[in-house]
Amino acid sequence: MAEETENLIPESSNNGTIIPINIEDEMRGAYIDYSMSVIISRALPDVRDGLKPVHRRVLYGMAELGVYHNRPYKKSARIVGEVLGKYHPHGDASVYDTMVRMAQEWSLRYTLVDGQGNFGSIDGDSPAAMRYTEARLKRIAEEMLADINKETVDFQPNFDDSLEEPSVMPGKIPNLLLNGSAGIAVGMATNMAPHNLSEVVDGIAAYVDNTEITVEELMHHIKAPDFPTGAIIYGYSGVKSAFETGRGRIVLRSVANFEVSKTGKDQIVVTEIPYMVNKAMMIEKTAQLINEKKIEGISDIRDESDRDGMRIVYDLRKDAVPNVVLNNLYKYTQLQSSFSINNVALVKGRPVTLNLKDMIRYYVEHRLEIITRRTQYDLKEAEKRAHILIGLLIALDYIDAVITLIRRSKDADEARTGLMQGDFMTAQQKEKFLTEGLQRLQIVDELSTDAESGNILSEVQAKAILDMRLQRLVGLERDKLNAEFEEIKNLIEDLRAILGSEERKRIIIKEELAELKARYGDERRSKIEMAAGEFSIEDMIPDDEMLVTISHQGYIKRTALQEYRTQGRGGTGSRGVKTKDEDYTEHLFAATNHNYLLFFTKKGKLFWLRVFEIPEGSKTAKGRAIQNLINIESDDKIQAVLNVTTLTDEDYINNNYIVMCTEDGTVKKTLLEAYSRPRQGGIIAININEGDNLLDVALTNGDNNIVIAAKNGKVVRFHESGTRPMGRTATGVRGISLEGDDKVIGMVCVSRADTQLLVVSEKGYGKRSDIEDYRITSRGAKGVKTLNITDKTGTLVAIKEVTDDDDLMIITKNGIAIRIKIADLRVMGRNTQGVRLIRLNDTDDIASVTRIIREEDEEETAEGGDNSGVSTETETSVE
Repeated sequence: MAEETENLIPESSNNGTIIPINIEDEMRGAYIDYSMSVIISRALPDVRDGLKPVHRRVLYGMAELGVYHNRPYKKSARIVGEVLGKYHPHGDASVYDTMVRMAQEWSLRYTLVDGQGNFGSIDGDSPAAMRYTEARLKRIAEEMLADINKETVDFQPNFDDSLEEPSVMPGKIPNLLLNGSAGIAVGMATNMAPHNLSEVVDGIAAYVDNTEITVEELMHHIKAPDFPTGAIIYGYSGVKSAFETGRGRIVLRSVANFEVSKTGKDQIVVTEIPYMVNKAMMIEKTAQLINEKKIEGISDIRDESDRDGMRIVYDLRKDAVPNVVLNNLYKYTQLQSSFSINNVALVKGRPVTLNLKDMIRYYVEHRLEIITRRTQYDLKEAEKRAHILIGLLIALDYIDAVITLIRRSKDADEARTGLMQGDFMTAQQKEKFLTEGLQRLQIVDELSTDAESGNILSEVQAKAILDMRLQRLVGLERDKLNAEFEEIKNLIEDLRAILGSEERKRIIIKEELAELKARYGDERRSKIEMAAGEFSIEDMIPDDEMLVTISHQGYIKRTALQEYRTQGRGGTGSRGVKTKDEDYTEHLFAATNHNYLLFFTKKGKLFWLRVFEIPEGSKTAKGRAIQNLINIESDDKIQAVLNVTTLTDEDYINNNYIVMCTEDGTVKKTLLEAYSRPRQGGIIAININEGDNLLDVALTNGDNNIVIAAKNGKVVRFHESGTRPMGRTATGVRGISLEGDDKVIGMVCVSRADTQLLVVSEKGYGKRSDIEDYRITSRGAKGVKTLNITDKTGTLVAIKEVTDDDDLMIITKNGIAIRIKIADLRVMGRNTQGVRLIRLNDTDDIASVTRIIREEDEEETAEGGDNSGVSTETETSVE
């Protein structure tokens, strides 16, 4: 109490003219008043028409000025002055900025103002001063004002009580959903997204048909927000949350396409950007990131936008991968941004958070009230007209007597009184009319004089008769009056039926919305794309079979397997890979789009990649630098690639092993589970000794035979049980004993007794033999001879497990590719030299050999096959 006393002004000093108050209470009350003023009168839209007071006043002021869509433009300064002087007692900038925004196509999904002149740009340019620009209402804005003069909404005094302004618009269009709203009040804010008119109309119609409809069912009609700048809604969880709760975060991505310039440069072309993004600032920020080396692969940025549309061009460097660069742009720039939805609007003067169904429900309730009040107004006006028509028709029935009465009257008052009392009728006619005619006419004429008054006509009717022109006495005019009366009578009956039926009112809402859809409806601008994790990638990408090639210099690509045709053994091959003179294909294998690729480097590191993530190219394309896809070190290179079906199936990864082999003959076996958790930076797959490199990798089931071949033609075969499973970072054990400078060239893991092994030499010779020709030895043995190494054959370069159903793909260092049916190669003994598989010139050698498993329905053709050079060499015994 002592504290309160200190805050009071001493009563002795006020002389009775100052009221003592507590300053805390005063500040609290004043701040609450200010807060409510901001909330109600400035920052938040009304749920019924989706407008803030300033928007409502601008539209009403323009309507009062008569600047409709079919009228001439008026100076913006004239409009601002009208609104400012009559309805909005604030700065002219607030009014002009509001009108400008309602005219900007990139700000509103359905613009309400038709601007002429410079109204700004998406680059953030300011509009011209109001004295230079002109404006008028858009036709769709007039739908907001429709029926406002039919007592459909309440009016309230303006700021100085000299005029009245509408407290809400009739709002035939669901503006809150169509254009959204944004505002910051005190202690709360709103940020509502725009939507597509056609979808909103369908959703409201569905709600009108079934008020118990769920939000999920409404989402079948209203799929997502639809932004004026288009772009891609990336992910649906935020949309779903916003529709269900009124709050959500939507990720927006720019629409980007890959193009090739006239000079052969790869380009990323952006044609749509996220809502509320400043294009010029975005480009400036991107250039800054490129200069700071945070984004690599871009050589130039150009803004080629014009009146035909947006076009931002990113020129890429030669070694850049478009997909990788685009993902970096999404990550670091506003090519990808978020829109946080917070659906807060005023409901009966109080801020409320609304979900999708709430917004539709309040709109329908508002329209039901508008239709009711409009119908009541129309009925009242129709009854007034019917009342006058009845008077005119009565006068025409007794026209001669009426004329006589008027002629003998001294003045208009006497004539009006005589008409009201029925002095133009005889006593008998008057009695009959009062007992029969009046009751009949009262069916449509609620304003008819009660029979007890003794009057035949009302004062209004008598005045109308006195004002009637003589031309109404002709026969055609009388027919017109009768026709108009019948029309009015039918209208009155229909209006009364509408007022008495909620179903009729709902039908009218749907009919009016259908008209709006037919007149203003358009296609969606914002596409919807599911984000990773919200859908199965396998459902979106065909699981087609691909041929993956990796060059010696680290260029990778995938090509549809159908591009390679089958040729006969000994053919010259077709141009398969376009490489530099010093580059050649080093890895080549078949995989499907959904598979996982495990990349093992010569230093023993492991990286992961899905096949569909590899850039696709034709069979003559060079491919893309693998360094742009995985984070491989500059002094390291891909040495082996393993194609794995899945890394998520527990049974699969715990019952399969990865067997690795190094150039020095070391082998290691580890469970696949140890490599089933991909990391962006890669992991250590095997510990490599100094001077050694990882050579080959195979996937086994734990019961395979391991075959290791050396370049001098020796092969060792042992069961994998001889190698115990080791940890992920272990070094391994001896697999084959090598002599001198001999090195391992390949490893095969064999699971069947009927398997055949194919060996290929660097000069294009090869053969296939049964696995049983190679006896099982102990791990670490020197092995047995598999090919007689001569100058003619060259050293051994590949060993593969094959069957008759397979094809063999051979690519040379000069980029020549040939695909051969394994069935065309006869089975030979181990101690043979083999036959020629491909003819090579003196400067060419075999670079890569891979086995391709043919599908049963794969078309087999031999077009272009050159069999004239098929080798006829016979088996040659080797000591």
